Amino acid sequence: MRLIKGLQIALLLMLFFSCRKPYNPEVTTLNSNVLVVEGMINVGTDSTIFKLSRTQPIGDKTKNTPEVGAVVTVESDANEKFILSEKTQGKYVSPGLNLPKTKKYRLSIKTARGITYLSDFVEVKVTPPMDSVNFEVKPDGLQIYVNTHDNSNNSRYYKWDYIETWEFISAFYSSLIWQNGAVRQRDMINNNITRCWLSNSNQPITIASSAKLEKDLISNSPLTFIKANSEKLGYKYSILVKQYALTKEAYEFWENLKKNTESLGSVFDPQPSQISGNIRNVANAAEPVIGYISAGTYAEKRIFITKSQLPPWRVPNPCISPDTVFFDKYKEQFEFGNNIPLEEVVIEGQGPAILSGTRSCTDCTLRGTNKQPTFWQ
Repeated sequence: MRLIKGLQIALLLMLFFSCRKPYNPEVTTLNSNVLVVEGMINVGTDSTIFKLSRTQPIGDKTKNTPEVGAVVTVESDANEKFILSEKTQGKYVSPGLNLPKTKKYRLSIKTARGITYLSDFVEVKVTPPMDSVNFEVKPDGLQIYVNTHDNSNNSRYYKWDYIETWEFISAFYSSLIWQNGAVRQRDMINNNITRCWLSNSNQPITIASSAKLEKDLISNSPLTFIKANSEKLGYKYSILVKQYALTKEAYEFWENLKKNTESLGSVFDPQPSQISGNIRNVANAAEPVIGYISAGTYAEKRIFITKSQLPPWRVPNPCISPDTVFFDKYKEQFEFGNNIPLEEVVIEGQGPAILSGTRSCTDCTLRGTNKQPTFWQ
C-alpha cells in the first residue's frame, strides 16, 4: 500500500506548496474514498491480479477499504472480454490469459454501486530477462543492484518490484511449553518458536530508463540498501525481483509519482505536480482515480545472501538475561503467557528450576512464521 500512502502525502504537499502564506488546509476528507487500482494485465501464462480499494481520510489510522462486489474485465481492442473473479475481498484474479501480444488491452471496472471505470487501451510490452541481481558490501551495509538489457532496443523504460524474505532466530531457545497447567516438552518439529521467516513487500518506486543511451542497457541500477545492523542480514536473506518493461507514458506516471512522494525535502526540491493515471470514471472524468494500467509480461529472478558472505556485522539484541524460576512459582510465571519456559536447570543447593524468557524475546512467531517457505534453500 506504499503507492496509496505516497499519493496521499503527495496530494497534501500539493496543497501546502501552492500557498505563499501560512495556511492550514482542511485535510480531514482529503483523498477520501478515492478508488485505488493496483495491478497489470498479464498477457502471458501467469495470473492477472488486480487489487481494488478505497482510500481513507489523511490521519485515519485504519487500512484502506477493499472495493468488493465489482465486475472487473480485461477487454481487447477487438472487443474480446475476459472476466476476473473476486478471490478475496477486493482482489480480482484470472488464470493465465495467454493473449495475443499484437492487440491492445484495457481494464473495465463496474462497482457494486453501478459506477463504471475504464482505462485507456494500452499496448503490450514484452519484458526482457534480467541479466542479474547482484550486491556490493559497503562500510555501513549492503547495496543490491539489478542489471538488464534488450538487444532489440524496444524496452527502454523499466520498473522493478521486489519481495524480501529473511530468516531470523529468537534471542532465547525454548524446548519447553506451559500446557494444561504444567511444564512439558515442546514439539520441536511442529511448534518450534526459535527459527522463523519474515517477508516484506513495502518498497520505494524503483524505475530506470535507457532512453538517453545508445544501447538499451541498465547496469547496476540501485534496487535497495540494507543497513549493516539490520535483522535481515543476521542469518540468511533472499530477494525476489520482478522486472517490467513500461511504455513511455507509464514510465512518466511512475517517475512523476516518485518525485512527488520521495523527492520533497525542502523548497529547493521539485515541487508537487499533478498525478494523472490512465483510468477514469466514465460518467465523471473529473473524479480522481489512483493507478496506471499496463499490459505485458514480467521477468523475475531470486538470489540468496548468507551471513558467511558478509562482514561480521552484529544485530542489536535488546533482550536481557533469562530469569530463573523455581517450581512453586511456575504457575505465577507462565500462566498468562507473558513469559515462556526455556529449559531446565539445576541450581546447586536449591534444586531443579526453569529458565524463563519474555515472549517477545522467545517466540519468533509473534513477527514471522515458523513454516519454512517452499523456495527456501
